[in-house]
Amino acid sequence: MKDLKSLLRSFMYAFKGLGWMISHERNFRIHLTFLGFMTYFLVRFDYFVLSRTEVALLIITSALVLASEMINTAIEKTNDAATKELNNAVKVAKDVAAGAVLVFAISSVFVGIAILWQPTAFKSLYIHFSENLLSLVLFVLAIIVSMIFIFKFDFTKKEKQ
Repeated sequence: MKDLKSLLRSFMYAFKGLGWMISHERNFRIHLTFLGFMTYFLVRFDYFVLSRTEVALLIITSALVLASEMINTAIEKTNDAATKELNNAVKVAKDVAAGAVLVFAISSVFVGIAILWQPTAFKSLYIHFSENLLSLVLFVLAIIVSMIFIFKFDFTKKEKQ
């Protein structure tokens, strides 16, 4: 029973970490938003033709971007806690970790383009939105809500006040 409690506690800490990332890290919210839109379009519309391998690649690259953002934040917070002044070694560690996120993010964009560049699917989406005004309005509203989520859903600013 003790092992089960320990396991459940470790999951609780992991979910707390995810919650913290969502509420404090704008770039994590950006990645989540793009992942959400991509997932929605792939699940909602059957215009894109994907193999199981391509779906797996999209999942893996998305997970790598999110995980690298979390590791980057962990490195930054650890360095901030370890030293109050920004010395060269701390700056290099932070910059390299941020660079790793950038490499994963750019790579995932290229993977996405390689897999999702299907002009007939985009044409079908265009036709769908041009023929369904309500869908277009809801999509625009989703973009507005996403921008609010990305830029206003930040507890870091509230904690500093």
